[in-house]
Amino acid sequence: MRILRTRFGKDVVAEFLPPVRLNPKRPQKAVIFCSGMPSVPRHGALLEFFARKGFWCFYPRYRGSWESSGRFLKYSPEEDIKMVLERLPRGFKDLWSGKAYKVRPAETYLVAGSFGGPAGILLASDKRIKKVVAVSPVVEWRAPSKAEPLSWLEKFVRQAFGEGYRFKSSDWRKLASGKFYNPMPRWKEIPGKKLLIYHAKDDESVRAREVVRFAKLTGAKLKMLRKGGHLSSYAVVAKHWPEIKKFFKSK
Repeated sequence: MRILRTRFGKDVVAEFLPPVRLNPKRPQKAVIFCSGMPSVPRHGALLEFFARKGFWCFYPRYRGSWESSGRFLKYSPEEDIKMVLERLPRGFKDLWSGKAYKVRPAETYLVAGSFGGPAGILLASDKRIKKVVAVSPVVEWRAPSKAEPLSWLEKFVRQAFGEGYRFKSSDWRKLASGKFYNPMPRWKEIPGKKLLIYHAKDDESVRAREVVRFAKLTGAKLKMLRKGGHLSSYAVVAKHWPEIKKFFKSK
């Protein structure tokens, strides 16, 4: 299955796939993947999974990361996902073929992993989003794990990923302030009934303690796994699809 590519606005590059069996007479469904960081863009299996399930699926790169233009963390990453939401009905092109598409999904879902967790969680309040599945999501930047403190992570990303992430230290430090791209202080804004969280007790990258507290505050559905470490979004979706599908369909 050939994965297509597009650009939303002047900055955000995204991979995407239409449904394998596209029926224009049926209401369209879309999934947008809010990826973790740092990671190499390699989530084709997740795109193909949802395309085979009848979804339009999109995997955008945050501004200032990988193929996308701009500066990473200049803007809160949920704004990049919001840009995709806004542009779908206005039209976009497959950059390989030049073919134009317009998608007006009746239902839009977010799958948000790790660093991308805040993007999905913060957008749960958007009326265009029906449901959000968050996998090992960061919910409180002011409580970093011992395994990956923010100061260490900044240095690691620069050394290990080079120009894959292009950012200023002043923008990176906004994460530690707790006022930027951070779900916990805004928990009252989050409609918990739209949020399903998967997390593992032995996750050393994102502590389970804050995730449990956040789920209780918001009323989100939490599936806490005994083992699994820092969970893979694709592995969770593939293994727990019957449960996720039921959640997607719930009111």
